[in-house]
Amino acid sequence: MAAARTARWGLTLPLPGMGLPEHREIVEQLEDLGYTDAWSAEMNGVDAFTPLALAAGWSDRLRLGTAIAAIYTRGPGLLAMSGATLANLAPGRFVLGVGTSSQVIVEQWNGIPFVRPYQRARDTLRFLRRTLAGEKVDEEYETFAVHGFRLDPPPAVPPGLALAALRPGMLRLAAAEADAAITNWVAPSDVATIRGVVGDECELVARLFVCPTTDTGAARGMGRRLIAAYMTVPVYAAFQAWLGRGDKLKPMQDAWAAGDRRGALAAIPDEVVDELVVHGDPQACRERLAEYRAQGLDTPCIAITPVPGMDPAAMVPLLAPI
Repeated sequence: MAAARTARWGLTLPLPGMGLPEHREIVEQLEDLGYTDAWSAEMNGVDAFTPLALAAGWSDRLRLGTAIAAIYTRGPGLLAMSGATLANLAPGRFVLGVGTSSQVIVEQWNGIPFVRPYQRARDTLRFLRRTLAGEKVDEEYETFAVHGFRLDPPPAVPPGLALAALRPGMLRLAAAEADAAITNWVAPSDVATIRGVVGDECELVARLFVCPTTDTGAARGMGRRLIAAYMTVPVYAAFQAWLGRGDKLKPMQDAWAAGDRRGALAAIPDEVVDELVVHGDPQACRERLAEYRAQGLDTPCIAITPVPGMDPAAMVPLLAPI
């Protein structure tokens, strides 16, 4: 992707607690503040594509990306259609970021077997590359089949492709089949480990949880709740173990498995929270975010994570790049 080596600074949309129409003024000012990207997310609220469809009409320069659209909960053709629609709304500045999501979202919430994630991601990327380029696809992939599908019309400018990747297999797949790898829950010191697997040519994007407050106790409390929610999910637990935090997180995971939620939160060390959640006054947060880029991260994508009483919209200009 041509933009991979440029200095980028992204924001996660939508902001917590805000309706989509309320974002117009925020999106319209992002470029002047120094932001280059807006990336969406989806879990159990707003889907990944709708915020970017709105943002495409509010900005003609921001790069827009899904981080991520899930590949089990959408069929291959539907995923291609959604990607093509955004690519046509924002020609040359849309990245279709896809990923397997997690067992909780795929199996527990959608009733779909979470099987062979590596193969499913590989097959999806290969299908998307062909169909978004305008090809008619008729192929038996290893994890699904597509017969006679062609986009009508295909996007004039095919979008970039990115893959959510948490461990070496998926990181290598992103480097081989996509234009970018997307990760999250990393410290600046983790970037070199990830870059060592994905290589220097693949763009590296990371969603970074940022809580701009000097109330350290509140920030750590919020961080503990997030860490417990994520790091008890198998894919994230395995990722942190690979990064070397397995032993530090095991007491939390054991307490959580035993049903002791209060004990699980208390078992998360301060140092783990401070590594994985950016907090402090806005200047300290910007400096911490700059450390990620200094370590080799191409695109930090800020996820503003407020404590009670904080206005996320007011934080957007305060977290603009240094």
